[in-house]
Amino acid sequence: MDKAPPTHQAERGFLLSKMQIVQFNLKYVSLGILILQTTSLVLTMRYSRTVDDGGPKYISATAVVMAELLKITACLILVFRGEGGMNCSNFLAVLNNEILQKPWDTLKLAVPSGLYTIQNNLLFLALSNLDAATYQVTYQLKILTTAMFSVILLGKQLNGTKWISLVLLMFGVALVQMPSGTQTKEKELTASGQFIGLMAVLSACFSSGFAGVYFERILKGTKQSIWLRNIQLAFFGMIFGLVPAFWYDTPAIRENGFFQGYNKFTWVVIILQALGGLVIAAVIKYADNILKGFATSLSIILSTVVSYYLLNDFQPTSFFFMGAAFVMAATFLYGYEWKAKDAATTAQEQHKL
Repeated sequence: MDKAPPTHQAERGFLLSKMQIVQFNLKYVSLGILILQTTSLVLTMRYSRTVDDGGPKYISATAVVMAELLKITACLILVFRGEGGMNCSNFLAVLNNEILQKPWDTLKLAVPSGLYTIQNNLLFLALSNLDAATYQVTYQLKILTTAMFSVILLGKQLNGTKWISLVLLMFGVALVQMPSGTQTKEKELTASGQFIGLMAVLSACFSSGFAGVYFERILKGTKQSIWLRNIQLAFFGMIFGLVPAFWYDTPAIRENGFFQGYNKFTWVVIILQALGGLVIAAVIKYADNILKGFATSLSIILSTVVSYYLLNDFQPTSFFFMGAAFVMAATFLYGYEWKAKDAATTAQEQHKL
């Protein structure tokens, strides 16, 4: 077989290097967007729930509903551009064939959708009672709950490194919750609120872990795109989100309306919450677990700095710094993929030599 001319080899090498550069850029661009989205969502949600602008506060359940509505809109646009081929007839045919004609598959997503809706409402409750830094560190317990449900529901096996990282994670979160040596009267008055916030975060971790594993199990048995699945999830999420809004907040909605207390920060929270899933999907496609762990660690650090210097609602202690360090180390360790086969192969080759 004749070898390719030098000019063709040079062109091929140039194209390959160019593709690698583009992939490298997409990886770090998506990672930067994830850091920005995660940190901004936590900080703006915390600020929007604690700022006093003289009027009624927005109802968090209505914000969850609006986020689901925005998510449906974004996913419909993506399906129209993708599977629909920018054609209305094809787009409607895809929705009919993949969603309406498969009611059982659609109903399966009611379970994770309901859990995600509960989780989103719990996160609003948590950030109404906890500072952003403590919330960020504590919420990493979702790694533990996801691992636990993965073992139970998917039959996954965790190696020793992952179990060590989970122990470090629990230890780190426990350290973060340790009170400081000096308790002021103001801190004692907010102890009940902090307990409510902590319980809300822990409940959200369990809800997130089970819903994520259940959703992964569904995705493995289907060929539908992630955007079609997100349309189904958001549809049920919007319905489930309306239940607490009108069950618990009917008098307030009747008096001041569905959009009471909404301001620019509320809409920023809604947009960030709705687009968060799309950002995570992009990161999964272009980045690896180690980079996602790096993004989580940077997000924790940024939340801590902003909470201390700008929001003035956080006083770090030595326990917090030690606990945060353990949590960040556990996040890196859990995401690290140890190539045992490669190591064994290398050892065998060295033995032969």
